Amino acid sequence: MPEPTVPKEAIGHGDGGSAALAIGEAESLERRPGAAPPGAGPPGGVPAGKPRSLWSDAWHDLCRNPVFVLSALVILFLVLIAIWPQLIATGNPYRADLAKAQQGSQPGHPFGFDTQGRDVYTRVVYGARASITVGVCATAGAALLGSLLGGLAGFFGGWSDTLLSRVADIFFGIPVILGGLVFLSMITSTTVWPVVGFIVLLGWPQISRIARGSVVTAKQNDYVHAARALGAGNGRMLLRHIAPNAVAPVIVVATIALGTFIALEATLSYLGAGLKPPTISWGIDISTASPYIRSAPHMLLWPAGALSITVLAFIMLGDAVRDALDPKLR
Repeated sequence: MPEPTVPKEAIGHGDGGSAALAIGEAESLERRPGAAPPGAGPPGGVPAGKPRSLWSDAWHDLCRNPVFVLSALVILFLVLIAIWPQLIATGNPYRADLAKAQQGSQPGHPFGFDTQGRDVYTRVVYGARASITVGVCATAGAALLGSLLGGLAGFFGGWSDTLLSRVADIFFGIPVILGGLVFLSMITSTTVWPVVGFIVLLGWPQISRIARGSVVTAKQNDYVHAARALGAGNGRMLLRHIAPNAVAPVIVVATIALGTFIALEATLSYLGAGLKPPTISWGIDISTASPYIRSAPHMLLWPAGALSITVLAFIMLGDAVRDALDPKLR
């Protein structure tokens, strides 16, 4: 009979060689077919890829999300016409011709004319500037103020946290529309800044609560305790370790709130308490056209349609960002 062959791995190792051989066979059975053995580099000499961060993963997901791409393109277009309305509208939004009042679409005037004979198309294009300005500035102000107050209250806790919560409860109890009618009716300015200030005044408590909860959650992580044990100060821990990991929920809420703030500005302008003429606003034009909805519906439908598309684009963008930044929704 031929002598049984002894594996090379077991030669000269006694019982230890048999144990190593058994472990090697078990690892080979557990390894997926085609997978590289432990310790081996990537096939074909390809260097190992660098691990991606949360933001890299989020951007990768957003670029493949058609909802994000579509809403981002719409918002980019709105921002461009808000900055340079002359790109697509060469007329004067204040020029009036009473002989053409309430007339429908004509060559060179696709949206028709309003009650004073002004071109509706030109006014819809120029109206994007006020709405985008109010939405962006109000969102930036509310996000900065709410993040600062909420982040500090969540980090330090104690009496500052209790005080912020009680103050936020007071602002949450103020009806937004009624508060706007009372506050803005006392101001005669025709600029956008009183409306921006009012929205920031009532918009920061929501973001502050989100920021506070994110900071409270982030400061419980092990890397924060390790930084504190190594002697890191409060400022370094808050700016370097906590804020970068707590800002994602704030960005999501602020993006969705931007569309809501634009709708709020239009509502207040429609009621006569928001922006005031000669400022061009979709809310003002909707208010002017509402009594003529039966005889000249085009006067109302075009600015209302532009407002709806703008609000929907920002809300869709916020939903896409939320889905990308929230690991639970992946």
